[in-house]
Amino acid sequence: MSLEMYSEVILDHFKNPRNFGNLDNASAHAKDLNPACGDVVEMFLRIEGSKITEVKFDGQGCAISQASASLLTERVREMEIERAAKIPNEEAAEMIGVQLSPMRLKCALLPFKVLKLAVLNYLGKNHGT
Repeated sequence: MSLEMYSEVILDHFKNPRNFGNLDNASAHAKDLNPACGDVVEMFLRIEGSKITEVKFDGQGCAISQASASLLTERVREMEIERAAKIPNEEAAEMIGVQLSPMRLKCALLPFKVLKLAVLNYLGKNHGT
């Protein structure tokens, strides 16, 4: 894909975020921020069995962080929670699809960090660890 097409994807997800909002009675929840730029991402997960069956995010920030959160929610629906907890940073960077500076990479990775926090909190709470 060309850089222009990736930029269009980012802008589309920023202007029209998928799965934006709160999820009542979420099984798992986490929130974090990037103090360097002010991005905030909050994730809500509904987990049934070992799968994420519903996911929403809330937050504010730059186009990269918000588009990354939107893209991530689409990717992890119906994913096994164990797999979601281990998504590598490289996969996050690939999903955004454009070359990012180290500072902008932190923006893209914030939603992944928040997702992993939510999953790990859920696993710890439900497995007694």
